[in-house]
Amino acid sequence: MFICIPILFGCQRRINPEGDLTPRICPNCHNASVFSAKSTTWFEFFFVPLVPFSRKHVWLCQICHWMAPHVAGQWEPAVAYGGFPMSYKPA
Repeated sequence: MFICIPILFGCQRRINPEGDLTPRICPNCHNASVFSAKSTTWFEFFFVPLVPFSRKHVWLCQICHWMAPHVAGQWEPAVAYGGFPMSYKPA
């Protein structure tokens, strides 16, 4: 008798916003929608994240999904003029 049991595994990237949520200008689509985030790649077995492979700090655009590494002291996207932080809620 032959029994076939599928084994599901893979790597999934999860992105979480972090730090200052001041909107910045995207160099790709030119919208004020870039924010700083942490990207973590996980090894998953049967859709359960088990082991984190890598963690990176990135710039991410919410509209066009442009992504670039976030390295302190190097290039940063321009801050949107006249904009408020995303956490700002007027009274």
